Amino acid sequence: MNAPPPDGPSHVAPPVEDPLDRTRFPVDVWRLVETRFDSTDLGTTESLFTVGNGYLGLRGNYSESRDAHLDGTFINGFHETWPISHAEEAYGFARIGQTIVNVPDPKVIRLYVDDEPLQISAADLLEYERALDFRTGVLSRELLWRTPGGKRVRVRSTRMVPLEQRHLAILSFEVTLLDQNASLAISSQLVNRQDEQREVAPLDASGGGTADPRRAEAFDRRVLEPRIHGADPETGRLKLGYRTAQSGMTLGVVADHVLETASPYSMEVHAEEDLAKAIYRIAAEPGKPVRLTKLVSFHTADTVPPRELIDRCERTLARTHEEGVEHQYAAQRAWLDAFWARADVEIPGQPALQQAVRWNLFSILQASARAEGQGIAAKGVSGSGYGGHYFWDTEIYVMPFLTYTMPWAARNALRFRYNLLDSARARARELSQKGALFPWRTISGQEASAYYAAGTAQYHIDADVAYALSQYIGATGDDEFLAREAVDIFVETARMWADLGFWRDETRRTFHIHGVTGPDEYTTVVNDNLYTNVLARFNLRRAARAVWELQRDDPPAYDALVRRTGLTAEEPEEWAECAEGMYIPFDSFLGIHPQDRHFLEREMWDLENTPLDKRPLLLHYHPLVIYRFQVLKQADVVLALYLQGEEFTFEQKQADFEYYDPITTGDSTLSAVVQSIVAAEVGYHELALRYFHSALFVDLDDRHNNTADGVHVASTGGVWSALVGGFGGFRDVGSGAGDQQWQLDPRLPDEWSSLVFRVTLHGTRVRVTVRAAELELYVEEGPGPATFSVRGELVKVSAGDPVVVPLEHQGPRLAGEPPYPAGIQRADGTVISAIVPSGD
Repeated sequence: MNAPPPDGPSHVAPPVEDPLDRTRFPVDVWRLVETRFDSTDLGTTESLFTVGNGYLGLRGNYSESRDAHLDGTFINGFHETWPISHAEEAYGFARIGQTIVNVPDPKVIRLYVDDEPLQISAADLLEYERALDFRTGVLSRELLWRTPGGKRVRVRSTRMVPLEQRHLAILSFEVTLLDQNASLAISSQLVNRQDEQREVAPLDASGGGTADPRRAEAFDRRVLEPRIHGADPETGRLKLGYRTAQSGMTLGVVADHVLETASPYSMEVHAEEDLAKAIYRIAAEPGKPVRLTKLVSFHTADTVPPRELIDRCERTLARTHEEGVEHQYAAQRAWLDAFWARADVEIPGQPALQQAVRWNLFSILQASARAEGQGIAAKGVSGSGYGGHYFWDTEIYVMPFLTYTMPWAARNALRFRYNLLDSARARARELSQKGALFPWRTISGQEASAYYAAGTAQYHIDADVAYALSQYIGATGDDEFLAREAVDIFVETARMWADLGFWRDETRRTFHIHGVTGPDEYTTVVNDNLYTNVLARFNLRRAARAVWELQRDDPPAYDALVRRTGLTAEEPEEWAECAEGMYIPFDSFLGIHPQDRHFLEREMWDLENTPLDKRPLLLHYHPLVIYRFQVLKQADVVLALYLQGEEFTFEQKQADFEYYDPITTGDSTLSAVVQSIVAAEVGYHELALRYFHSALFVDLDDRHNNTADGVHVASTGGVWSALVGGFGGFRDVGSGAGDQQWQLDPRLPDEWSSLVFRVTLHGTRVRVTVRAAELELYVEEGPGPATFSVRGELVKVSAGDPVVVPLEHQGPRLAGEPPYPAGIQRADGTVISAIVPSGD
């Protein structure tokens, strides 16, 4: 079931087992703990031990900065631009590339004992532990180092990026001699590493000549142009200011220091354009700790001069000094206590899984909590993978978690899309469409995908944004946001679909959408992609309903909408007509929904005889080769079955899943979670659990060989959906048609005694506990009541009045793997035979 390479085809599953080395990473349900340094996976552990808040992220590099894969510090949305060069130009191609910038590194604190440097990879370490605590948000590390001179030195360090103070980082570094006097030197630095911006673009994992498109673009020039540098010899304050060479964005960073020790010491400071440092020299004595606290503030802007940003940093630090450092730690703990009360998912009796689940949820938090004004990047603020771009992944994989646990963060993410609406309108015009077309990948709002076939052609991004918006409005009742701003998204995306599609009269009049790419990037520029058509239908229906309800319930807001958008009374009628006439491909011979109108005409890819070192396929085969075959990078039709489940019968879901599962490579981290959810629903419970395990450890076990580039944030969001939507059976259905309902139909794995999760609906937080024979609902916070459909029976739960619902069965339960239809290739050796489609 290890979907990603190099574990083999996605549906051939090894036994479910704990993949981590527990002698190095022991199980701790509230911490990720490492007890042994290992230089072979520095990039992976740097990502795993990142601390961030959605605005600022510090990779898990060592303070001594001598052993690193990438010394990374990233700020959400802070990027450089560059011209995209196309081998052959054409009208409408993306022109401006955008890449996240590795900003000046504040993590560097170097230690010398009797002039001998501490370098982790070469040090004689008698003790070692590093831990990321999910309850405190603090990364801590403790070493016992025997120096080359035989002196024992205990080193403790901590690192935190506060959730309450968006622009702040707090680091501490404490050194204690255990047995002999020594001369200590501690060098605390701000370092702008221009070489990290200009490194050669890495090749694929096999060492071939193809650059991995999942990684950030490299620059061949200086990115950050220095504007300010300085160091205060009295206080040890350091400051640097920059402007990006092309995008014109600006940055200021200021660091303050507080040294506490009973031993005598001196300080000197130094500053130049790319380096500022404060050096402390201490005549240290045994048993007398030397503790350095480093407070760092970052501020960024589109055009504000760096001098003003330095002023903002200094105000942030002044407030921090006034409140005190301990206040910051207490506020962080209180913030996270509230977060876990809303968002925790519990699997009692499964500590290894529990640890992994909480790490995944904590990773979503670190990518999104304070992303205000920006999107949620595919790697969050943990790395430079995908160039720091925002994709449709956010709306489909991350937004459900935010909507039902952190609704204010969901609102911020949707307002980010709203603020890009003018750019999306311009992009639609460039592609000869009405309405708005959101970019497939972007930071600034401009399309940044140089390969249109698998990028720009993914028009489904419009429907994905509309879907997330509808889900948020339904869960929160935020009608003010809908009426004032968000309804414009419904209007402009519906306009795009109505203009993009066309009517055809065959046996009946149907509405078609041609020349698009669905979520599966191994099949591009097709006609009537099922996922696109199904989600576009939802988008059109939801937009029409939103406009009609606004006209009925809030005429002044409707009039304002008309003024803003030029909406006519006929348009919602047209959208509804297009939705009802939408063509949904179905093959009566196989009894399945083709992924697109001509998908079944293609030859099957021979996965069985595809060497593992040729995975993922996109790095080893020309796109035209891949596009000629029935082979999927990720779930496409199956994702539609999950998001729009009410539009399909159970038999259709089962048949579709059984057809597409064996030809899905799982080369994308977006796939396993969806396959887990639908496998659970259609009865393949063991398979669902294996897919869940595959997704749960995507980063913790580096299953796609690119965790070094940052955490897969969409996959972490998908883990929540697999738990809550898959095993918990939670669904939000009917919002497109106006009869929204929250459903619960659990599929608890046999190995689990129970599953506990929370969802917040209109301000009421409900704890859902699934057991083998019953479902318990309890209002933890809020006025209530909340109503659920539990296997077709309406159940209302109110504050102080918990409800227990007996579960006589948990749906169908099928053994083993799906019984693949005759002629469908399986990776275990089934011979491929031709399939002749019966037509539409």
